[in-house]
Amino acid sequence: MPRHLIAHLLLFLMASIICQSAFAETRYISDRLMVPLRSGPTTGHRIVHQGIPAGTRLEILERDSASSFVHVRTAGGTQGWLLDQYLVSEPIARDQLAAALRQATQASAQSAELRARLDVLASDKGSALADSTTLQAQIVELQTELTQIRLISANAVETDATNKRLSALNTRLRNELDVMIEQRAQLKQDQEQRWMLIGAGLLFAGLLIGVVIKARPLRSAWS
Repeated sequence: MPRHLIAHLLLFLMASIICQSAFAETRYISDRLMVPLRSGPTTGHRIVHQGIPAGTRLEILERDSASSFVHVRTAGGTQGWLLDQYLVSEPIARDQLAAALRQATQASAQSAELRARLDVLASDKGSALADSTTLQAQIVELQTELTQIRLISANAVETDATNKRLSALNTRLRNELDVMIEQRAQLKQDQEQRWMLIGAGLLFAGLLIGVVIKARPLRSAWS
């Protein structure tokens, strides 16, 4: 096939699609019970569907202004022609009422759900406030314990330093006491030795006096 024919065919298909899109309106069957769907835009054309129920949603494909017929397509894909007088732009009152009832039911359900969520949120808020109060009390208690631990730690460090100083002082005093005891023992020993020497000297002096007295000649009392 020549390229120019292919290009013309594509242009024709695109134009057909654009035209169909331009006429793709939405209409609804009016409150009549059943509307026949025909194969062409006259009452003499063959009926392709015995009757479209009231409230059926239809897509308008094209219009024939001369005959007041409209080419439509159902949601199931069935196409045909029917008079424009049977179509309305809004759903019929029965369907509108049903839709309104459905919306009201959905709104009521959503309202109940929202109310339940609000109750849950209020309960959660109360629990959160209670938990927050408990946590704050625990934080204050922990801070108090931490302060006490710091004081105890500081006192423990100071006590340890004091104990070390006292231990060193005790060791020094013990050493000095041992020296004093040793010196006292030495002094006692020296004093005992002096007394022994003094005693020995007195004894020696007594013996010497005795010897001198004995060696001296006795004189007569008459001489």
